Amino acid sequence: MALTAVSDHEAQASIAATGSGAPAPNLDGLLPLVRSGLEDMKAEDLVEIDLAGKTSIADAMIVATGRSDRHVGAIADRIIKDLKDNGYGTARVEGLPTCDWVLIDTGDIIVHVFRPEVRSFYNLEKMWGETRPAEANGG
Repeated sequence: MALTAVSDHEAQASIAATGSGAPAPNLDGLLPLVRSGLEDMKAEDLVEIDLAGKTSIADAMIVATGRSDRHVGAIADRIIKDLKDNGYGTARVEGLPTCDWVLIDTGDIIVHVFRPEVRSFYNLEKMWGETRPAEANGG
């Protein structure tokens, strides 16, 4: 029996996407689903960052702003619900108790929802923008 090497990221993405050994849903629908939820919840200043070739942690990152901690929490709750309702499993989530900055990791897409002042402090767009070099091969 031949064994196929699977990275931790691929294994976690598969488990996160399905919650089991079942085939993962079509990931082409993931980005539009997240984008739609953010737009429906009136998230502001949406920025999508293509991470392909820059890092192995995800294929894309979306950064958005909520007007207040309650708005940030409501946006995050909507994205989490949409992911689960559409067969993408339970995403890993950080920051819901305070809602200053909520991170939603689907495995393939990382969504950051910030309060405005927290977003400007961390400035992820600059950190992960076009000028970021690709990861070294073999690393």
